[in-house]
Amino acid sequence: MSLTVKLTALMTERGINRSELAKGSGVPYTTIVALFDKGADNIKLSTLRKLADYFGVTLDDLAGNGDTTQDDTYTIAAHHDGEDWTKEELEEIERFKEFVKLKRKQQE
Repeated sequence: MSLTVKLTALMTERGINRSELAKGSGVPYTTIVALFDKGADNIKLSTLRKLADYFGVTLDDLAGNGDTTQDDTYTIAAHHDGEDWTKEELEEIERFKEFVKLKRKQQE
């Protein structure tokens, strides 16, 4: 599923349009329009992160293959025996994981 299809589905779920997405996410409206009109081949990581944060999804859920589940977060945390993680810390770990994966893809 393409990024624009995923964004459209998320926007429909929230009942928002492109203008409201731009205002809510902090991504300029012109960037949102270009994303839908020209595609997402050259989208910046910072733009993806803003959109993912706005919708409360991971970068992989938004721009990747969509196979990431919430269980991945807990799997990561399980590697830190004896440490308690807050929900916010686990989300930050997940965002960093997605950042590293995206960076690796860009280097290939």
